[in-house]
Parts: sequence; C-alpha cells; structure tokens
Amino acid sequence: MSDSPVEQAAWLRRAFDEHRRELHVHCYRLAGNVADADDLVQETFLRAWRARDRFEGRAAARTWLYRIATNVFLDSRRAASHRTRAYGDPLEWSEQLGPYPDALLADDPQTGLVARETVELALIAALMYLPPRQRVAFVLRDVCGWTPQEVAGALDTAVPAANSLLQRARHTLRQHAPADPQSWRRPRLTSADEEILRRYAEARDPAAFRALLAEDVRITMPPEPPVVGIDAAAEFLGRPLAWRTFRTSANGRPALIGYLRRPGSPHHEALVVDVLRIEDGKIVETNAFVGARHVVAFGMPAALAPDRIAGHGLTGAVRAGSGSPCPVP
Repeated sequence: MSDSPVEQAAWLRRAFDEHRRELHVHCYRLAGNVADADDLVQETFLRAWRARDRFEGRAAARTWLYRIATNVFLDSRRAASHRTRAYGDPLEWSEQLGPYPDALLADDPQTGLVARETVELALIAALMYLPPRQRVAFVLRDVCGWTPQEVAGALDTAVPAANSLLQRARHTLRQHAPADPQSWRRPRLTSADEEILRRYAEARDPAAFRALLAEDVRITMPPEPPVVGIDAAAEFLGRPLAWRTFRTSANGRPALIGYLRRPGSPHHEALVVDVLRIEDGKIVETNAFVGARHVVAFGMPAALAPDRIAGHGLTGAVRAGSGSPCPVP
C-alpha cells in the first residue's frame, strides 16, 4: 500500500470497523468464549496496525484480517500450551467454553451476514475437541467457506497438509457435532420460546419448574456433574435462594442471567448464564455457564447494588426478571 501514513490509518480503521463484528464471531468460534475473543480481536487490530504499510491489496481486506485473527489464535494457543481433552462432553467439563450474546450483533450494519455465520452452541462445544490447527481448518473451510488454497495460506502450509487437517477434524466432529449443518444456525427466537423463558424466570418452586421441563432434561454446569431427569432438575432449580434474573438470548437460544445475593450481603453478585434448549414446548437442556466473566460479556455489571436491581436492562435485549432460582453448583 503506497498511501500516506494518515491515509493508511484511515483505511485500516474503516476496514476494521466494517469487519469487527464478524471477526469477533470468528474468534469466538475458535476460542469458545467471549473474553478470549475480545483479546484476540484487540491483538488482531494491533498486528494489522503494525503491518498496515505491508498490505498490498492482492487479497481483500476482510481475508487479510481473518488471516491475522487466525494467526493470533494459533499463537495464543501455542503460548498457553492448551491441550485438548479427549473425553467427556465440553458442555460438562470445559471451563474454556462460554455463551455468545445475541445482543452483540444487534447494532451491526451487516447483521444478516454475521447472524448467518453465528454457530449453534453444540457445534462450538464440539470444536473444543479439536487441536487448534484442525479447528482452524474446519472453521475456515466448512463454516466460512474458504477455498483449500486460502485455508492452506492461513495455516502457512501446503494444500495437501491443510486438507489432511480438515479430514481429521471432520472425522472427530462427526462423532460430536450435529449431523445436519443447518442445525448449527438457529432462527430468531419464537414467541413460544419467549413465553417459556418468561415462565422459567418467574418459576419459584419445584412444581412450577416441572411444568416446563422434559422428562429427560439435563442441566450442565462445568466442571460439576450434570443434573439429569425432571425430578432432580426441578428440586435443584426450586431451591429457595435470593436470585435476581434477567432474560436475554445467546447462541440463538433463550437465556437467563442470574445474580445471587449471599447471606449478609446487600449486593447481588453476577454468577451464571443459563442457555436453554427447548424442543416441543419443553426445556430439554440447560447449559449453565458459571462465573461473572460470562455475565459481564452481556454488558451487565459484576454486581447489582440494591437501588439498581429494578429496571436494569441492556439495549432492550436483557430485561429484568422476577428473581427466580437458576442453576449454580
């Protein structure tokens, strides 16, 4: 690029602003949680800034930024020496996994494009089984639709080697991911989903929860063992604790943000995000992501003072709940 430094800076900021949201979704697919995706996107911009005078325009700016983001992810995994755990369900054991707030896409000028690229939570969990380079190969080829040559370029390897990574990734994911790729992408929440979420937020006792749950319902809370079956789940959810909840959505599913007030404290502390899976009018699974970092990813505070409990919201996407219980270990 032969423009002046001022023109280079202006060009990079425009390109980054245009693609920032989809880059964030891409980084989330690779990392599995919003906090790491935030860090990866920030580092992507810094690297792009340092390399802006070397961009020659042979590739689109979007492709260039995706390649930088992908390399940032791979470097981060090498630096942290992350190892893939080869057993169990990531929704049950992976503290690396976290929900993606649908509200993050609400103000994006390319909402339609980014929403189509947002993947279902089951696929994100399945990706956690893959080593980083296999994960990159699968996401770029089968989710983003890159050519084998583009995937090989992003991985700085030959096309046969990239194809080998992809085939191994596909073999592993066939055992864990949804069989139908269309199920990775979910439509907007239906009015029925919203009603079930409202009733879930307002439920106060085991009987009220039983009316919403499937017989074989599962509640996962990594790293704790799952709660399985309607009787155990209803009793677990119906415990008399001091909760305040906020309805929202994540990964295309209805979700509930939970704040817990511990005995003797005037504050409710951010604790959990429950992501629900609803089938045939019943809750068949609740994935509980425990930790304030998951709540903060939704633009919510780490704690609620007594005078902030009522009416707190997030751009209309998170609404005050009734204070019903939600899962914690």
